[in-house]
Formats: sequence, C-alpha cells, structure tokens
Amino acid sequence: MRAAPRPPSYPEPVLAVSAAIQVLLAGFLVFLILMHSGRDAGFGGMGFTPASQGGQHIVERNLTRLTCVVAVLFAINSIALFYLL
Repeated sequence: MRAAPRPPSYPEPVLAVSAAIQVLLAGFLVFLILMHSGRDAGFGGMGFTPASQGGQHIVERNLTRLTCVVAVLFAINSIALFYLL
C-alpha cells in the first residue's frame, strides 16, 4: 500500500506573514465598514466627514472604493491562506 502524497511544504515565515496580513486586513475592514454607518451612528457620526454636502459625497465615494479594495485584498489573502494550509 502506497503512502498518501505529502502536500507541498511552505516556509513558516510565508504563512506567518500571510496570517498577520489577514488579521490587519480584517481589522481595517471592520473599521471601514463602521465608518459607513449612518450620519448619527457609528464612527461616521463622529465628524470624520466634512460638513459641506459637496465634500461629503466625495468622501463617501472614496470610502466606498477603499472598502471595496480592502475587501478584495481580504478575499485574495483568504484564498492564499487556504492553499498555504
């Protein structure tokens, strides 16, 4: 009977760095999502957005873009960790 093939072995630093990046991305993603809360709730109501209507729309649009980028990076890193483990 043949032994099962061993999965490829990755160096521990690669796995450790990927795991650390995953934790940082998760925390940043939670923070960004809390920033999206309504005008009077969450971090969004604490005055991080400009008071003028014109500036507020630009900030919201950029915040949405940044949230999407971080979410995509989180998903890619999750897939990479899946294959590393």
